[in-house]
Amino acid sequence: MHDIWSPWHGCKKISEGCKHCYMYYLDKIHGNKSGEIIYKTKDMNYPLKKNKDGSYKIQSGEQLRVCMSSDFFLEEADEWREQAWDIIRTRKDVVFFLLTKRANRISNCLPKDWEDGYENVFLNVTCENQERADERIPILLSVKAKHKGIFCAPLIGPISIQKYVKEKKIEQVVVGGENYDGARPCHYEWVQALQKECVENNIKFCFIETGTNFVKDGKTYILKNKNIQSQMAYKSGLNFAGKKIHFKLYDSFLNEMKEEELYKPIFVEKCEQCGSKLICNGCSKCGKCQSKEKIT
Repeated sequence: MHDIWSPWHGCKKISEGCKHCYMYYLDKIHGNKSGEIIYKTKDMNYPLKKNKDGSYKIQSGEQLRVCMSSDFFLEEADEWREQAWDIIRTRKDVVFFLLTKRANRISNCLPKDWEDGYENVFLNVTCENQERADERIPILLSVKAKHKGIFCAPLIGPISIQKYVKEKKIEQVVVGGENYDGARPCHYEWVQALQKECVENNIKFCFIETGTNFVKDGKTYILKNKNIQSQMAYKSGLNFAGKKIHFKLYDSFLNEMKEEELYKPIFVEKCEQCGSKLICNGCSKCGKCQSKEKIT
């Protein structure tokens, strides 16, 4: 996927949401070594790669999800993180979506010139249940950052964030069920309750997928195809655009870029009923959707 940057791979499980981690599962079925083996990847410089004409492959205004097969604030990645910060600092025209379960490490792992945050960094914590929400969200709120969000996936229990969003510092909430190896149930009522709190506070809400084991009105639905999960999430009608998130992005001369200078996502027919459309970079024209979908 063109919107993922994986400077390192591998992780260590630290909470309930990690129990059936998709990264461990995919590493196993692809014959790779255990997900606990952490290493710097060949994609460290991915945001800096250029086309033959000298332009960046990742265009101005695109958003990169960082370390989706690891954790940006993983202790074992401390030796590589400064290089990642250098790249983020260089590409001031790209938004970097940072996601972590290690909220307690954020402050000690920020770059020296962070001050009140980089304009192009979207800092997010994962909250899989109320206990982790109450542990991680207060830490996120205490960190100086331009943009903050909450990622409730896998959602394995009911969560209320009402007492945290009153400060108007949370700009986005993303929710999704669990998949792969031992998917625990995700209840529609949990998603609906979170959405209501976001709507009341004009916060962007994105229900990206139901997960394999989805419960609605007391009935359990087993949805093994991730495309169907995404379609069902979209058809729920729960996605909410909320207040627009404005990222101040800058060109190489440190001039603030105008809206018309930034990348505009391209969506194909298949994208129109995707739960992730609200937060997606759009179609990368990779051609994979033309091939037969595998049911996992």
